[in-house]
Amino acid sequence: MSTLAPYVGALAAFLASLSYVPQVRKAWPRGSTDDLSLGMLTALTLGLTLWIVYGAIKGDWVIVGSNVVGAALAGAVLGCKLRDRKCHSHKRGTMP
Repeated sequence: MSTLAPYVGALAAFLASLSYVPQVRKAWPRGSTDDLSLGMLTALTLGLTLWIVYGAIKGDWVIVGSNVVGAALAGAVLGCKLRDRKCHSHKRGTMP
């Protein structure tokens, strides 16, 4: 049974990483991130980045690989949120 563990882990990592793709597609157009929490996106991106560090320390490349993809996609959504926040603050004449 333990011989299946790497395959189960890789499949889980692949599916979890892909789960961010719809959010990135939804957040990509300007002004589309109003309903997203900046705090949650920041915490998620930081958490995934720390999982990368943890996986590297443990030498578990399934953890590293899946979290690199997840952190990149979550970071892209975070970047869209920051872009939209900056755009909205300039329209109102205030800084974020």
